[in-house]
Amino acid sequence: MKAITKRFPGVVALDRVDLELYEGEILGLIGENGAGKSTLMRILGGDYPPDGGTISISGEPVRIRDVRHAISLGISVIYQELNLAGNLDIASNIFLGREPRRGPFGIVDRRRLYSRAKELADRVGISSPPTTLVQELSPGEQQLVEVAKALSMDARILVLDEPTSSLSLAEVRKLFEVMRSLQKQNVSMIYISHRLAEVQEICDRVVVLRDGLRAGALERAGGPGLDREEMVRMMVGREISRFFPGHGERGESEILLSVRRFRPSGGKADISFDLHAGEVLGVAGLVGSGRTELVRSLFGIEPPEHGEITVMGKTSHVRGASDAIRLGMGFVPEDRQRLGVILEMAVAENISLPSIGTYRPPFLDRKRELRDAARMVEALDIKTPSLAQQVQFLSGGNQQKVALGKWLALDPRILILDEPTRGIDVGSKSEIYKLVRKLADRGVGVIMVSSELEEIIGLADRVLVMHEGRCAGILDSDQISEQNIMLLATGAGGPTT
Repeated sequence: MKAITKRFPGVVALDRVDLELYEGEILGLIGENGAGKSTLMRILGGDYPPDGGTISISGEPVRIRDVRHAISLGISVIYQELNLAGNLDIASNIFLGREPRRGPFGIVDRRRLYSRAKELADRVGISSPPTTLVQELSPGEQQLVEVAKALSMDARILVLDEPTSSLSLAEVRKLFEVMRSLQKQNVSMIYISHRLAEVQEICDRVVVLRDGLRAGALERAGGPGLDREEMVRMMVGREISRFFPGHGERGESEILLSVRRFRPSGGKADISFDLHAGEVLGVAGLVGSGRTELVRSLFGIEPPEHGEITVMGKTSHVRGASDAIRLGMGFVPEDRQRLGVILEMAVAENISLPSIGTYRPPFLDRKRELRDAARMVEALDIKTPSLAQQVQFLSGGNQQKVALGKWLALDPRILILDEPTRGIDVGSKSEIYKLVRKLADRGVGVIMVSSELEEIIGLADRVLVMHEGRCAGILDSDQISEQNIMLLATGAGGPTT
């Protein structure tokens, strides 16, 4: 791709960007949200026509007309939101719309369908039979079904957009095995991810985009190599001297939340713990360990089986989210776009939503609503052209800040964050880390669920580790390490000294 340019009304999304991909190469494509990664890949995949520049495949210039034409050229894009039909089986998903047929009436040849699907499933390491419904598969296996579907169309260029965002560590390892196997078969891959440790591990080379421009490239062999600090500097155009803000020793403080003999919805054992003022309590564990179920039950979204919650010394009954809000709790859910914000509503309306009752008697106090929203936008440095801007047009990092701002406007004493940095860029992550630490320093008790061990280790004062619906243990600050978290998360034993 040479000098690719793409303009949208009022915005130059890509400005003469070059990108080259070699046969059998795994190329990392990184950059902050809004840098132009998705736009560049949508041009390659046939979703958008470029406004300038040229594309060549195997040295031959091509003009990609649409998605079908891109597929015919051997280009397949697997987006973060998988394009699968859960009520169909693996084989039907792989060949959807391209089923092998027989006879004059074009009846689907089931024997050939399942035979070919089995070959592809074996090639990418899917262990489930091809007759298995996709909705019964784990997120990792669903990701592999997408890879198998791409290979069924003879893909020579495979684009993977944030493929590990909802995978467990074991599923990430499996995906990487498949990618290395495909590499040996001369399949070329473009790997988009905000997880720089994964980029360092799997990619041969990295191209960095910043503000619609190519900021540079890094090679694994020779030069600076795939150095994380260099990647961050190229992505954000500045040094992030302390990715995680420092925090001193936490002394004895008020217990904001006391949980006793609490069994979350679907849990397998009772859980007891305390949350102190000014503490960041990390919640770690593998995918499916019960982390999200725990925090959703604490906030009253899913009623617990049983248990006792004491908030600021008073025994409390949390029967729903409205009870939790009255008790001074806030909750930022994992699924930002579906549950954290209302995309079609304005920034101001999203921020005021949890506190809308305070603006209404008897009529909506629009001036105060806008004043409070403006205060949150300034405090969180939310980049938006106006308070009236619909949230769907903001970057992922700014959407997450809106999801935080709506709860911070209530001045909560207890804030629950479920995967607060999922799918956002490294610069926005750093800002959110600093915000979390600032809230804790002000005396807010923070419960933070995260799949990224680096995030847990860098921010948490203590860590509650979940394993198969149970609390496997709570690590104090001097015990927090990747090894100790994984020992508990996998059920392999307690922490080492």
